[in-house]
Amino acid sequence: MEIPSSECQDKDDRELVQKALREIEYFTCLYDRYEQKLLRYILRISAFSLAEAEEVLQEVFIKSWRNLNDFDQRLKFSSWIYRIAHNTTISEWKKKKSFGKDREQDMDEELFYNLPSALNLEEEADRHSQIENVRKVINLLPENYRGILILKFLEEKDYNEISDILKMPIGTVATRINRAKKAFINTAQRNNISFTLL
Repeated sequence: MEIPSSECQDKDDRELVQKALREIEYFTCLYDRYEQKLLRYILRISAFSLAEAEEVLQEVFIKSWRNLNDFDQRLKFSSWIYRIAHNTTISEWKKKKSFGKDREQDMDEELFYNLPSALNLEEEADRHSQIENVRKVINLLPENYRGILILKFLEEKDYNEISDILKMPIGTVATRINRAKKAFINTAQRNNISFTLL
C-alpha cells in the first residue's frame, strides 16, 4: 500500500511514528521528510563522499526503524533521529579515519552565511576568500566543536534539540558553543587564517 503524500504532510512526526508502528508503509513518510535533511547533516559533519554519506544515511534509517519501538514519544522525533545520524556518522568517520582514508572536509557555502554572522564577521568581506577560510578553520577544529557549530549555525537547532541530539545538559551545550566559537577564532589566528572582524 502506498501512502499518499498529502496524508504524510497532514501528520506530525508523532502521528507518523504511531502509524508506522502499526503499518510499515508510514515509515516512508518519515523517510521522505528527513532524507535530505539528514544527508546534508551527514555531509557537513564528515568528509564523506556523497555515495559514502548515502550509505551512512541508509544505516541511520535502518537503525531508526529497528529501534522505533524504543522511541520515547514524549520527545521530539527530529532530535532522536538526528542523534542516531550523529552517532552513526561519527562512528563510521572514526572507522574511516583509523584506516587513513580521511581527507579535508568539503563544507557547503551555507556555512559562510550562518556561522560568520554569529562570529561578527564583516559582511562586505570577499565572499569566496571568507568561505574558504571558514572551511579551513572548521577542518582544524576538534570534532566536538565542529559538530556543535554545525548543529547550531547550519542545522539551526535550538539548545534543547542540540541537548537531545548530543545527550548533554543544556548548560553544557551553551558552554560548548561558546568555547567552539572561541576555538574557531583562536584556530584562525593561530593558523594565520584571516577574517575581517567588525
